[in-house]
Amino acid sequence: MNPVPAVVAPNQRRILYAFGSEAHLILTGAETGGRYCQWIEVTPPGGGPPPHCHTREDEWFYVLEGKFEFFKDGKWAEVSVGTGVFMPKGSVHSFRNAGSSDGRLLITTAPAGFEVFFGRCAEEFQCPGGPDMPRVIAIAAEHGITFAG
Repeated sequence: MNPVPAVVAPNQRRILYAFGSEAHLILTGAETGGRYCQWIEVTPPGGGPPPHCHTREDEWFYVLEGKFEFFKDGKWAEVSVGTGVFMPKGSVHSFRNAGSSDGRLLITTAPAGFEVFFGRCAEEFQCPGGPDMPRVIAIAAEHGITFAG
């Protein structure tokens, strides 16, 4: 699919809620012809995904606000606002908000598709009684995402 120019205003963004975080979708595969998706993730103190690996997407991050740590090469490292982080597909990685207030990351994955995974998980997290975590793990596997140990 060839993309056409797109402009998505802040009040037009879809917001997904899953894993205790908010994903404010900026550009999705629908706007980029499947090339990438981009969002601002708002993560509460202590929040962040478990270490995981994408088999389909490269993922990169830009720290907009807050105190974050990133997991790569088997260890955690603190990063400051303004730091860029790249995690190629196949690498085990994670991030966590190590601060005392909400943090914000600009996240991009290429190719697009991660927004579909996160949207499906958001539906699970809205279920009465909370998400069925085995179902979330199955959804992740369908999207080429595995969780480490």
